[in-house]
Amino acid sequence: MKFNEHIAVATNKVLLVPYDARHVPRYHEWMEDATIREATASERLALDEEYANQVEWREAADKLTFILCEPLTPASGGGGGVGGDGDGDAVVAGEADEPRRMVGDVNMFLTPWEGDGDDEGLDGSGSGKAHCCMAEIDIMIADPRHRGKGLGRAAVAALLSFFCRNREGVLAEYGGADGYTSNTGSGKSTLVVKDLVAKISAGNTGSIALFKSLGFEQRGGVNYFGEIQMVLEGVGEERDEAPWVAVVKDAGYKELRYDRSRLREE
Repeated sequence: MKFNEHIAVATNKVLLVPYDARHVPRYHEWMEDATIREATASERLALDEEYANQVEWREAADKLTFILCEPLTPASGGGGGVGGDGDGDAVVAGEADEPRRMVGDVNMFLTPWEGDGDDEGLDGSGSGKAHCCMAEIDIMIADPRHRGKGLGRAAVAALLSFFCRNREGVLAEYGGADGYTSNTGSGKSTLVVKDLVAKISAGNTGSIALFKSLGFEQRGGVNYFGEIQMVLEGVGEERDEAPWVAVVKDAGYKELRYDRSRLREE
């Protein structure tokens, strides 16, 4: 997705940066681990295939993805960090997200909604399912040193906040790819997110607990693939009573410019 191409998200727990070609070698190292591939239902790819995959994810309007890094410090290339002042605040690419600071990734995938019902689109067109979509979220903490420290919980909460604050732009890019734009000429998305889900292996008790702590609830039983669905109600709303909102408030939240100007040509 292009929407977040120049945006980093910083809290005092984690840093999220757009997935660039520069991140691919470290990401490829992670995916050479068979345990990680199994946990993420991923195929083993050659390095050149991983580079091609990164390009495809950047271009695809249905994939909102961030690399998860250690939080900013004054020395890690974060212009002011969380709570810094001024529009010039930026995350310095290649410093704040150098390979040794990379922890994992967090993603949101948008797909057509396949539920029942006869809901209207945002434009009142009454066109039902054509104006509804589903958002699936996943999180990977690839570096074992950083597991069990609450980074996954912080990253998911930060991504949810990013989506809520930028919902119109994210859905406009996704919907625009399939022609789901307003017939009023405003260019706004007519899409409604009906479900936000996480599909988790039934045996992954840690991940299930993570999503439960953020307000997700299980829907249905174990499917054919051995997964359960955890669903978050009130998609797109930062309601004070929502557990994930409290996580963001505790950790702070700031969107910063992702500054690539100091990078050598990739």
